[in-house]
Amino acid sequence: MRLRLKSVLAATATCALAWAIPAAAQTTPTEAPAAIEALAPVKAPAVTIKDVDPALWVVKDEDTTVYLFGSVHLLKPGLGWFDDGVKTAFDSSDQLVLELVEPPAAEVQALFGKLAMDQQGKTVRSKMTDADRAVYEAAMGKLGLPAAAFDPFEPWAAGITLSVLAMQKSGFDPNSGVEKQLTAAAKGSNKPIAGLETMEFQFGLFDTLPEAEQITFLVETAKLIDEVASTTDKMVAMWASAETESLGQLMNEGLTSRTLYDALLTKRNANWAKWISARMAKPGVTFMAVGAGHLAGPTSVQNLLPAYGLNATRVAY
Repeated sequence: MRLRLKSVLAATATCALAWAIPAAAQTTPTEAPAAIEALAPVKAPAVTIKDVDPALWVVKDEDTTVYLFGSVHLLKPGLGWFDDGVKTAFDSSDQLVLELVEPPAAEVQALFGKLAMDQQGKTVRSKMTDADRAVYEAAMGKLGLPAAAFDPFEPWAAGITLSVLAMQKSGFDPNSGVEKQLTAAAKGSNKPIAGLETMEFQFGLFDTLPEAEQITFLVETAKLIDEVASTTDKMVAMWASAETESLGQLMNEGLTSRTLYDALLTKRNANWAKWISARMAKPGVTFMAVGAGHLAGPTSVQNLLPAYGLNATRVAY
């Protein structure tokens, strides 16, 4: 089994952890905080807004509407997606539903310490072969991080943090991501916000992977650290132009590990299709935003809805 860069990015793109882990890492007692802070995006000058139209779906019956929108957890500033049909759907909704509602910082820190840190005190570098360790340390150096910065981390946490920091260094910003903007808008209009999952559940998706698979995930991230920005740009471009089939193919090509694919996509998509079915029993309008990878490919949420007698229709706007 070999996890490619697209697998690494697919993994970070399919969980809201993409913005949560670096923030949690800044609170851990390692060499990481100063280096991570140095990599955080600086306040960018005013940018020209480019209008984009990501895909939007709707599921309806006589008295219930659920809008389905694919999110990207980190985006570069300057993409104008929260307008037109997306804004109309959001404004008409009674509630916002996300993968998870960001918990308080203290809770994030506690969960990170419990699940993302090695409880036996074994360093992440000691779990690698000499060759893999050299690749990993070279990647850390490219990001300006001390080789020992993530030593206390589990391999999966080091891998996600490494990939997200590479994205941030290239201009991707969680504050420009879909969830941040939707959450701010919901709070501004006193719209209730609910989560489909908890952060502990999402941490657990990775924490329960076999250690060998976690290490492969981390080392592949390190090997292809220079390609993170260009590959993420490609994924975002597909999302922005509603090329859902192409995005699905890219995700499927990347997630070559069946264990990872089932954990991150198949099982969660099935849970969410079931959630939508239950939601249709109650009147009202819901705006539901989940990682764009969940709304693309053969096991997408939309493709699982007919089993419940439901169909998702693309919204033209």
